[in-house]
Amino acid sequence: MVRVITPARPPQPSLDGSSDGSPDGNVARAAPDPRTVPDRRAALRSGVALAAGTLAAGCSTTGVVAHPVAVSRTAVSPSANPSANPSAKPAAAPAPRRFPQQPAEITHGPRDRPRVALTFHGQGDPAVAKAVLGEAEKAGARVTVLAVGSWLEEHPDIARRILDGGHDLGNHTLRHLAINAMSEADAEAEIRGCADRLRRLTGSIGTWFRPSRTPTASALVAGVARRVGYPHVLSYDVDSLDYTSPGAPAVTRQVIGGVRDGSVVSLHFGYADTVAALPAVLEELGRRGLRAVTTTELLS
Repeated sequence: MVRVITPARPPQPSLDGSSDGSPDGNVARAAPDPRTVPDRRAALRSGVALAAGTLAAGCSTTGVVAHPVAVSRTAVSPSANPSANPSAKPAAAPAPRRFPQQPAEITHGPRDRPRVALTFHGQGDPAVAKAVLGEAEKAGARVTVLAVGSWLEEHPDIARRILDGGHDLGNHTLRHLAINAMSEADAEAEIRGCADRLRRLTGSIGTWFRPSRTPTASALVAGVARRVGYPHVLSYDVDSLDYTSPGAPAVTRQVIGGVRDGSVVSLHFGYADTVAALPAVLEELGRRGLRAVTTTELLS
C-alpha cells in the first residue's frame, strides 16, 4: 500500500501568505480527494483576504498617538513606518528660526500667555531620558531637549525618539565643556560638531543652541553660534537644580516656586529625581493653568 505524508492540518496562512511554521506538522494521512482541492484553495484565499481586511481596518483609526514608542510596528502601514519601507526617509527636523521680537539670548517667553517651556540638557542614561519623555507625554506636555553631540553619537536612536514625540531638539555642544572659556576656534568646533551630528541624524542642525557649563553665552560664543546657524542662544529663568540630586520633592518645589507665565525651566536627563518629580511638576502646572510646550511654541 502507498501512504502519502501530508500535514495534520492545513498550514495556517500568515499575512504574507506563508505557513505559520507550526512544529507539529507531519503525520501519515490518506491523500486528499482531488475534487476537494479547489474548495480548500478558495477557502485559503478567503482567509487571507479577511485577515488583510482586518489589518486595514486597524490602520484606519485616527487621532493623536499619545505614546509614540508604544506603537506596535505591525499595526502601522509601511508608508507610516520607515523600517517597513527601507526606501522611505523620515522628514527633516525643523531648522532654527529667528524670532524678531526676541533678543539674541532668550531667557523667557511672553509673560502674557499661560505657557512654560521645560528644557532638558540631553545627556546620561538613555533609559532615563526615555522615561522623562514618557512622563511628559502622559500629561500631554511637550518639551525641548538640548542634546550633547557625543551623547547622540553613542545613542543615535534617541534623536528620532525625541522628534517623534513632538518635542524640540537642539544643540548643547559636542562634549559639554566650559565653552565660554574656549578660544573662538575651539568654541566653533564644539558647536559645529554637535550641529553636524544633528544634521546627520535628523536632516537639521536643530532648533536651538544652549551653551554648555554656563547659563549665558559670552559675546564670542553667541557670535559663533550665529555663524553656525543659530539666530538665538537659549538660556532660562528657572533653574531646577536637579543635577544636585536633592530629591524629587526639592526639584518640584524649586520649579514650582520660580515658574510663571513664559518661563523657561532648566532640567536634565540622567537624574532619577527628575523623572520622579516630573508628574508632580506637570500636575501643579496644570492646576495653575500653565501649559508645558516646546520653546518654539512658547515663542510663536
